[in-house]
Amino acid sequence: MDLLAALRSGTSVFAAELRPPRAELETREGMDAWIDTYHAVRRLTRQGTFVFLTDNAVGAQEEDNLRHLVTNLGKDVPRERIVPFLTAKHSKEFCLSYAERAHQHGFPALVVLGGDKSVGTPRCVEHAWQLRQMLRERDPSMTLGGWANPHADPERQVDYLAAADFHGEFYLTQVVSHHHADQVSRFVDAAERRGLTRPGMFGVFFYRSANPRTLESLKHFLPVPADGLTREFAAGATAEDVCARTIRTLMDVGVKHFYVSNLPVSRAQHVLASILEKVAPAAMPARNASSSVAGQAPASGSLEPLRGANAPSNSAGSGVPGAIRDGGAPRERE
Repeated sequence: MDLLAALRSGTSVFAAELRPPRAELETREGMDAWIDTYHAVRRLTRQGTFVFLTDNAVGAQEEDNLRHLVTNLGKDVPRERIVPFLTAKHSKEFCLSYAERAHQHGFPALVVLGGDKSVGTPRCVEHAWQLRQMLRERDPSMTLGGWANPHADPERQVDYLAAADFHGEFYLTQVVSHHHADQVSRFVDAAERRGLTRPGMFGVFFYRSANPRTLESLKHFLPVPADGLTREFAAGATAEDVCARTIRTLMDVGVKHFYVSNLPVSRAQHVLASILEKVAPAAMPARNASSSVAGQAPASGSLEPLRGANAPSNSAGSGVPGAIRDGGAPRERE
């Protein structure tokens, strides 16, 4: 089942958002980081979880995540479970070629975003919907996703999502937290009242700690409820507890589908499974081979790391994920 069919199935969908290695990494570091990424994608998709792979396009050097995936994932990884991001921070020729190659290699969907205007390469178009329009004209069969921001004016955001020129079948949202339940509720209410049928997946950030320096840095890229997080971690909550609390709270205000960002790549499968175990079982769909929810991969499908445990990409650092830093900053219309 591809992403759009899963979103329309009536069952909650949970996805992992992974950031590809930075293009500027040295050869050995880059290889180690990509090995972690390959393993994470394989483990997650084989157990039925959808994976978003962000577009790390803030600098002049373009790192082609699609080329790496096609070359290294092998034939047994379900392409319909992998949804690459494409930002407008490339040339038009690159973007058109990227979408065409994605289709040829069996990836049925793309998330198409504008990308951060404040850093790196300029966008090739002013708004992401213009790039989606170009891609749609070239290939009407491609499933395209866009963007919404529940922290902004809900009526205006629904205007954008309902517009004929949105040129997409689904959308992702800016990261939200249980501390933002009121904003999310207003957004969900506006969408329901106006009959918006386009499905959306709400972003949930995996805060690994309440480190003040990390939270302050993240504030440049997303709304961070620093005080609330600090209280929760000080009271003994784990990172998984906090993330699960967000999912449960958002379910209570009507959110159905989620993607979780900032997962530690080398442990993404296990961390996501732990989070979902803490979400109320009654709210979870059945966990089987065809489920959209992260389950435990069979032992026969596990892959041992191919490099030392002290490789830089093995650490659970607190860097800003690509979808936030590169294309997920709060915005109005893409």
